[in-house]
Amino acid sequence: MRHINGTALIIAALVATVAALAFPVWSYADRSGTGQANLNASSVATQWGPLSATDRDFLVKVRLAGLWELPAGQQAVERAPTQAIRDAGDHLVVGHTDLDQRARDVAAKLGVELPNQPTEQQQGWLRELSAASGVEYETKFANLLRNAHGKVFGLVAQVRHTTRNSLIRQLASDANQTVLDHITMLEATGRVDFDAIANEAAGQATASPTGPPAPNGNLPPAPVPAVPAPGQTFTSLPSARPGPPTSIETTRP
Repeated sequence: MRHINGTALIIAALVATVAALAFPVWSYADRSGTGQANLNASSVATQWGPLSATDRDFLVKVRLAGLWELPAGQQAVERAPTQAIRDAGDHLVVGHTDLDQRARDVAAKLGVELPNQPTEQQQGWLRELSAASGVEYETKFANLLRNAHGKVFGLVAQVRHTTRNSLIRQLASDANQTVLDHITMLEATGRVDFDAIANEAAGQATASPTGPPAPNGNLPPAPVPAVPAPGQTFTSLPSARPGPPTSIETTRP
Protein backbone atom coordinates (compact mmCIF):
# COMPACT_ATOMS: atom_id res chain seq x y z
CA MET A 1 0.00 0.00 0.00
CA ARG A 2 2.85 2.39 0.85
CA HIS A 3 4.44 1.52 -2.54
CA ILE A 4 1.17 2.34 -4.38
CA ASN A 5 0.76 5.62 -2.49
CA GLY A 6 4.34 6.62 -3.32
CA THR A 7 3.81 5.87 -7.01
CA ALA A 8 0.63 7.92 -7.05
CA LEU A 9 2.44 10.86 -5.47
CA ILE A 10 5.20 10.67 -8.08
CA ILE A 11 2.65 10.56 -10.93
CA ALA A 12 0.76 13.52 -9.46
CA ALA A 13 3.96 15.52 -9.15
CA LEU A 14 4.88 14.77 -12.76
CA VAL A 15 1.42 15.84 -13.98
CA ALA A 16 1.69 19.09 -12.00
CA THR A 17 5.13 19.80 -13.44
CA VAL A 18 4.00 19.21 -17.01
CA ALA A 19 0.96 21.44 -16.45
CA ALA A 20 3.13 24.20 -15.02
CA LEU A 21 5.46 24.04 -18.02
CA ALA A 22 2.60 23.92 -20.52
CA PHE A 23 0.62 26.82 -19.03
CA PRO A 24 2.93 29.64 -20.19
CA VAL A 25 2.93 28.19 -23.71
CA TRP A 26 -0.86 27.89 -23.73
CA SER A 27 -1.39 31.36 -22.30
CA TYR A 28 1.01 32.88 -24.83
CA ALA A 29 -0.75 31.17 -27.73
CA ASP A 30 -4.21 32.21 -26.59
CA ARG A 31 -4.30 35.86 -27.67
CA SER A 32 -8.06 36.29 -27.82
CA GLY A 33 -9.09 39.64 -26.39
CA THR A 34 -5.65 41.20 -26.79
CA GLY A 35 -4.91 44.33 -28.77
CA GLN A 36 -3.23 42.29 -31.50
CA ALA A 37 -6.25 40.01 -31.83
CA ASN A 38 -8.60 42.99 -31.96
CA LEU A 39 -6.48 44.63 -34.66
CA ASN A 40 -6.51 41.47 -36.77
CA ALA A 41 -10.22 40.89 -36.27
CA SER A 42 -11.17 44.46 -37.16
CA SER A 43 -8.96 44.80 -40.26
CA VAL A 44 -9.96 44.01 -43.83
CA ALA A 45 -7.63 43.52 -46.77
CA THR A 46 -7.55 46.15 -49.55
CA GLN A 47 -5.21 46.75 -52.47
CA TRP A 48 -3.78 49.71 -50.55
CA GLY A 49 -3.04 47.66 -47.42
CA PRO A 50 -5.04 46.46 -44.40
CA LEU A 51 -7.84 48.79 -43.29
CA SER A 52 -8.36 48.76 -39.52
CA ALA A 53 -11.27 49.89 -37.37
CA THR A 54 -9.19 52.91 -36.31
CA ASP A 55 -8.66 53.80 -39.97
CA ARG A 56 -12.39 53.64 -40.63
CA ASP A 57 -13.16 55.67 -37.51
CA PHE A 58 -10.68 58.29 -38.72
CA LEU A 59 -12.44 58.54 -42.09
CA VAL A 60 -15.79 59.06 -40.37
CA LYS A 61 -14.37 61.71 -38.02
CA VAL A 62 -12.82 63.66 -40.90
CA ARG A 63 -16.21 63.65 -42.61
CA LEU A 64 -18.05 64.67 -39.42
CA ALA A 65 -15.59 67.50 -38.79
CA GLY A 66 -16.37 68.99 -42.17
CA LEU A 67 -20.13 68.61 -41.70
CA TRP A 68 -20.19 71.00 -38.76
CA GLU A 69 -16.98 73.04 -39.00
CA LEU A 70 -17.58 74.14 -42.58
CA PRO A 71 -21.00 75.71 -41.81
CA ALA A 72 -19.53 77.15 -38.60
CA GLY A 73 -16.81 78.79 -40.66
CA GLN A 74 -19.29 80.09 -43.20
CA GLN A 75 -21.39 81.57 -40.40
CA ALA A 76 -18.31 83.29 -38.97
CA VAL A 77 -17.52 84.91 -42.31
CA GLU A 78 -21.08 86.27 -42.45
CA ARG A 79 -21.60 87.26 -38.80
CA ALA A 80 -18.32 87.82 -36.96
CA PRO A 81 -17.68 91.41 -35.87
CA THR A 82 -13.89 91.15 -36.14
CA GLN A 83 -11.57 90.35 -39.04
CA ALA A 84 -9.60 87.71 -37.09
CA ILE A 85 -12.71 85.59 -36.59
CA ARG A 86 -13.74 86.07 -40.22
CA ASP A 87 -10.25 84.99 -41.35
CA ALA A 88 -10.46 81.86 -39.19
CA GLY A 89 -13.88 81.11 -40.65
CA ASP A 90 -12.53 81.49 -44.16
CA HIS A 91 -9.79 78.95 -43.44
CA LEU A 92 -12.36 76.53 -42.02
CA VAL A 93 -14.51 76.72 -45.14
CA VAL A 94 -11.63 76.35 -47.60
CA GLY A 95 -9.82 73.67 -45.59
CA HIS A 96 -12.83 71.46 -44.95
CA THR A 97 -14.16 71.77 -48.50
CA ASP A 98 -10.83 70.37 -49.69
CA LEU A 99 -10.46 67.77 -46.94
CA ASP A 100 -14.04 66.55 -47.30
CA GLN A 101 -13.45 65.89 -51.00
CA ARG A 102 -10.33 63.90 -50.18
CA ALA A 103 -12.13 61.91 -47.48
CA ARG A 104 -15.05 61.07 -49.78
CA ASP A 105 -12.68 59.95 -52.53
CA VAL A 106 -10.81 57.67 -50.12
CA ALA A 107 -14.02 56.29 -48.63
CA ALA A 108 -15.37 55.47 -52.09
CA LYS A 109 -12.23 53.53 -52.99
CA LEU A 110 -12.22 51.63 -49.69
CA GLY A 111 -15.97 51.01 -49.53
CA VAL A 112 -16.47 52.85 -46.22
CA GLU A 113 -19.91 54.39 -45.58
CA LEU A 114 -19.80 58.00 -44.39
CA PRO A 115 -22.43 59.98 -42.46
CA ASN A 116 -24.35 62.87 -44.01
CA GLN A 117 -25.27 64.69 -40.80
CA PRO A 118 -23.20 66.00 -37.88
CA THR A 119 -23.56 64.24 -34.55
CA GLU A 120 -26.08 65.48 -31.99
CA GLN A 121 -23.26 67.10 -30.03
CA GLN A 122 -21.94 68.88 -33.12
CA GLN A 123 -25.42 70.09 -34.01
CA GLY A 124 -25.69 71.41 -30.46
CA TRP A 125 -22.48 73.39 -30.95
CA LEU A 126 -23.89 74.92 -34.13
CA ARG A 127 -27.04 75.90 -32.23
CA GLU A 128 -24.92 77.50 -29.50
CA LEU A 129 -23.10 79.58 -32.09
CA SER A 130 -26.32 80.61 -33.81
CA ALA A 131 -27.78 81.81 -30.51
CA ALA A 132 -24.73 83.89 -29.55
CA SER A 133 -23.64 87.33 -30.72
CA GLY A 134 -20.86 89.86 -30.22
CA VAL A 135 -18.03 88.93 -27.88
CA GLU A 136 -19.92 85.86 -26.66
CA TYR A 137 -20.13 84.60 -30.24
CA GLU A 138 -16.42 85.14 -30.85
CA THR A 139 -15.47 83.40 -27.60
CA LYS A 140 -17.71 80.40 -28.27
CA PHE A 141 -16.55 80.14 -31.87
CA ALA A 142 -12.84 80.22 -31.02
CA ASN A 143 -13.05 77.82 -28.09
CA LEU A 144 -15.52 75.25 -29.41
CA LEU A 145 -13.58 74.91 -32.64
CA ARG A 146 -10.11 75.09 -31.10
CA ASN A 147 -11.03 72.35 -28.61
CA ALA A 148 -12.51 70.14 -31.34
CA HIS A 149 -9.46 70.57 -33.58
CA GLY A 150 -7.08 69.89 -30.70
CA LYS A 151 -8.77 66.59 -29.90
CA VAL A 152 -8.80 65.35 -33.48
CA PHE A 153 -5.15 66.36 -33.81
CA GLY A 154 -4.19 63.46 -31.54
CA LEU A 155 -6.21 60.99 -33.64
CA VAL A 156 -4.55 62.25 -36.82
CA ALA A 157 -1.12 61.61 -35.30
CA GLN A 158 -2.12 58.13 -34.10
CA VAL A 159 -3.48 57.13 -37.49
CA ARG A 160 -0.53 58.59 -39.39
CA HIS A 161 1.78 56.61 -37.10
CA THR A 162 0.01 53.24 -37.11
CA THR A 163 -1.99 52.81 -40.31
CA ARG A 164 -0.92 50.16 -42.81
CA ASN A 165 -3.16 51.58 -45.53
CA SER A 166 -1.49 53.98 -47.98
CA LEU A 167 -4.71 55.90 -48.77
CA ILE A 168 -5.40 56.50 -45.08
CA ARG A 169 -1.76 57.50 -44.54
CA GLN A 170 -1.99 60.17 -47.23
CA LEU A 171 -5.31 61.44 -45.89
CA ALA A 172 -3.80 61.69 -42.41
CA SER A 173 -0.93 63.76 -43.83
CA ASP A 174 -3.44 66.06 -45.53
CA ALA A 175 -5.57 66.31 -42.37
CA ASN A 176 -2.51 67.11 -40.27
CA GLN A 177 -1.77 70.22 -42.33
CA THR A 178 -5.39 71.34 -42.43
CA VAL A 179 -6.00 70.87 -38.70
CA LEU A 180 -2.77 72.66 -37.78
CA ASP A 181 -3.69 75.55 -40.06
CA HIS A 182 -7.10 75.85 -38.41
CA ILE A 183 -5.67 75.61 -34.90
CA THR A 184 -3.21 78.39 -35.72
CA MET A 185 -5.89 80.66 -37.17
CA LEU A 186 -8.24 80.09 -34.22
CA GLU A 187 -5.47 80.91 -31.75
CA ALA A 188 -4.69 84.08 -33.72
CA THR A 189 -8.14 85.40 -32.78
CA GLY A 190 -6.93 85.99 -29.21
CA ARG A 191 -10.09 84.37 -27.85
CA VAL A 192 -8.82 80.87 -27.05
CA ASP A 193 -8.90 79.96 -23.34
CA PHE A 194 -5.72 77.89 -22.97
CA ASP A 195 -6.27 77.42 -19.22
CA ALA A 196 -9.62 75.74 -19.87
CA ILE A 197 -8.08 73.44 -22.49
CA ALA A 198 -5.21 72.46 -20.16
CA ASN A 199 -7.53 71.89 -17.19
CA GLU A 200 -9.90 69.71 -19.22
CA ALA A 201 -7.00 67.59 -20.47
CA ALA A 202 -5.58 67.30 -16.94
CA GLY A 203 -8.95 66.12 -15.65
CA GLN A 204 -8.95 63.29 -18.18
CA ALA A 205 -5.31 62.26 -17.67
CA THR A 206 -4.56 59.04 -15.79
CA ALA A 207 -0.75 59.09 -15.72
CA SER A 208 1.46 61.32 -13.60
CA PRO A 209 3.28 64.04 -15.56
CA THR A 210 6.98 63.57 -16.19
CA GLY A 211 9.77 65.89 -17.24
CA PRO A 212 12.50 68.04 -15.76
CA PRO A 213 11.96 69.69 -12.37
CA ALA A 214 10.18 73.03 -12.20
CA PRO A 215 12.42 76.11 -12.57
CA ASN A 216 13.74 77.44 -9.25
CA GLY A 217 14.67 80.94 -10.40
CA ASN A 218 18.25 80.11 -11.32
CA LEU A 219 19.33 79.90 -14.94
CA PRO A 220 20.17 76.30 -15.91
CA PRO A 221 23.29 75.48 -17.92
CA ALA A 222 22.89 76.26 -21.61
CA PRO A 223 22.24 73.06 -23.61
CA VAL A 224 24.78 71.99 -26.22
CA PRO A 225 23.51 72.69 -29.78
CA ALA A 226 22.51 69.66 -31.84
CA VAL A 227 24.57 70.14 -35.02
CA PRO A 228 26.19 67.76 -37.54
CA ALA A 229 29.89 67.02 -37.42
CA PRO A 230 31.98 69.21 -39.75
CA GLY A 231 33.20 68.02 -43.13
CA GLN A 232 29.88 67.20 -44.78
CA THR A 233 27.36 69.16 -46.86
CA PHE A 234 23.61 68.81 -46.39
CA THR A 235 21.14 70.08 -48.99
CA SER A 236 17.66 69.01 -47.88
CA LEU A 237 15.13 71.54 -46.58
CA PRO A 238 12.29 71.13 -44.10
CA SER A 239 9.02 70.15 -45.78
CA ALA A 240 7.33 73.23 -44.34
CA ARG A 241 9.44 76.38 -44.47
CA PRO A 242 9.22 78.64 -41.41
CA GLY A 243 6.83 81.52 -41.95
CA PRO A 244 4.79 84.03 -39.97
CA PRO A 245 3.22 82.67 -36.76
CA THR A 246 -0.23 82.55 -38.36
CA SER A 247 0.90 80.94 -41.60
CA ILE A 248 0.89 77.16 -42.12
CA GLU A 249 1.95 75.65 -45.41
CA THR A 250 -1.07 73.75 -46.74
CA THR A 251 0.01 73.21 -50.36
CA ARG A 252 -0.70 69.56 -51.20
CA PRO A 253 -0.67 67.51 -54.40
